[in-house]
Amino acid sequence: MNGIQAWEHVLKWGLTQNPELPSDPANFSKDDFNVLKNTLQQSIPFIKFFTLSSKEFMDKVLPYKKILPKELYKELLKIFLNHDYMPTEPQTIKTISSRGVNSIVNSNKQIESISKDGSMSIDSKIITIQHAELISKWIDRLEITDKANKLYEFKLIFRRSRDGLTSEKFHNICDNQSNTVTVIKVRGSNEILGGYNPIKWKSGGFGITNDSFIFSLMNNENNEDYLLSRVKDKKYAINYSKKLGPSFGKSDLTLSEVIMISGGDLVQKFDRCHCKKSSYEKPIRKTEDKFFIEEYEIFQINI
Repeated sequence: MNGIQAWEHVLKWGLTQNPELPSDPANFSKDDFNVLKNTLQQSIPFIKFFTLSSKEFMDKVLPYKKILPKELYKELLKIFLNHDYMPTEPQTIKTISSRGVNSIVNSNKQIESISKDGSMSIDSKIITIQHAELISKWIDRLEITDKANKLYEFKLIFRRSRDGLTSEKFHNICDNQSNTVTVIKVRGSNEILGGYNPIKWKSGGFGITNDSFIFSLMNNENNEDYLLSRVKDKKYAINYSKKLGPSFGKSDLTLSEVIMISGGDLVQKFDRCHCKKSSYEKPIRKTEDKFFIEEYEIFQINI
């Protein structure tokens, strides 16, 4: 996804979140611009505006200039009013970081606050880019209302439906991998569970860390319905049992492997799991009942 495609995608998403806004920015009131600006304020720093052509900037961005941070808009004007400017040339500009501080970035290098490929996307069947941003804040120990330091790259390394159903498959692929985020789609609901493990996965015993956490989300884009629970007893932060999938605490988030019979054959799969408060601050489900998995994925992030 290039710069103009990312901008159009973000605009479309922002307008969808506020259906009361006119479709034509020429009909926007001051309040309308403020509504859209507030909706997109955490997404705008991810856009590579300096890769746009002058025509793209004039036709697609300029009508929405009032939603851009002032310093960013001034720097973009300097670029696009320069008739010698070509978007393929190296160009150093100022951009507004997510903390509102001016920082110098180079268009030929990765910006810390965007994913490595410059796009606003994630290879997931479970979570959205908005969920990834929220999890990134939790990794940095920020509140949901804080502006993100950066959006970490979420690199998919394991998907249950693609890579295998057993604990053996999980450990074969994920053991010795650190800084991982697990997300789990609960079957028959819009509930998403997960956890962050900053240390390496292993087979057997428990992993010790102060920085892991578990969470629950709802399968929507507003990030308003969530539960976050940080580790309380670091000695049991990560459950390394080789008979389990990615699990946290003694019983706080456990992916159990059960044996089922299908067509006369034995089939092993993580299909019965549970969450019971033990080693983390609070439970992430309202019930301790066992649940079944529709899908789960594990991502590695670059810290």
